[in-house]
Amino acid sequence: MSQHQRGATETQQELSLLSVRDLTVEFETDRGPLRAVDGVDFDVERGETVCLVGESGSGKTVTAETITKLIRMPPGRIVRGVAELDGRDLLSLSERDLRAIRGDRIAHVFQDPQHALNHCYTVGWQIREAIQVHEDVSDAAARERALTLLNQVGIPDATTRYDDYPHEFSGGMKQRIVVAMALAATPDLLIADEPTTALDVTIQAQLLDLLESIQTEYDMAILLITHDLGVVAELADRVVVLYAGKVMERGSVYEVFDTPAHPYTQVLFDCLPGRGRPLRSIGGTLPDLHDPPPGCRFASRCEYARKECHTGDQPPLYDVADAQTASCVYYGPGGDPDALRNGQSEGDPDG
Repeated sequence: MSQHQRGATETQQELSLLSVRDLTVEFETDRGPLRAVDGVDFDVERGETVCLVGESGSGKTVTAETITKLIRMPPGRIVRGVAELDGRDLLSLSERDLRAIRGDRIAHVFQDPQHALNHCYTVGWQIREAIQVHEDVSDAAARERALTLLNQVGIPDATTRYDDYPHEFSGGMKQRIVVAMALAATPDLLIADEPTTALDVTIQAQLLDLLESIQTEYDMAILLITHDLGVVAELADRVVVLYAGKVMERGSVYEVFDTPAHPYTQVLFDCLPGRGRPLRSIGGTLPDLHDPPPGCRFASRCEYARKECHTGDQPPLYDVADAQTASCVYYGPGGDPDALRNGQSEGDPDG
């Protein structure tokens, strides 16, 4: 875990490195507009790790890729919102201005390194190119920097392997090379989208250790997209829980893990082995985002849902603890959050 958490209170008065507000994104489909992200808010402070968590279809990847406008437009469309890097709205920038930020101040590491690497070129050439895109340096200087990066991410015998092609590396080594490319311009923010999913458990642990060590070395913020709560526990300072394009809960990793507030977060943890409770699955399916239901997006699958959960808008994010909020009527006026914590259902999921 990064050093940020201990000093979080000191940085709250400062401008966040990344501030996302009311981010709303639609995709045009044969059935009409599909709202994949709907009013998402969160911040990433300098040097910290924020994890976007949720099951597949919750809007994690769309949120992350919209920040630097990597989604295809069309069919994608940014309906509204801002994503400010040091107070500068990335969503209002031209493609030319954004290219100067992508890879320089914000770098991406994607789930599948196979698609991030060009198999027609050696890995050394690709890292050197990434360096020279952002820095006016000679081939020799870029090569030395590339070798340094390969050593930093743990590629054995980097001098020899510099001239190898991607197909000559294992999946775990390819992902390390992708991380090296992302570090080429020493970014302020690394966006990592499910970077461990395609790796076996041992290699996953090694990659998490690598991300933690380079974050400390570069004083870099990380926005990590994952559905793996074990990864969250290992790396996160703060957690943002998404469901069907909406934020269900936000808080420090300690608060969210110790006392998950929203019923959706609670069920996510009940799906995680090793917590001393019987494993549960989440019944039902995600709502149709072509025509989202009124009320809380999770209401149809929630054992605690009351009638008011099925009407109006998604509940606001109510304060739960000092740095924890939850979008649930049980934390609002007249609500009884103890009913959630004690496992007492007050309603029928069908309202």
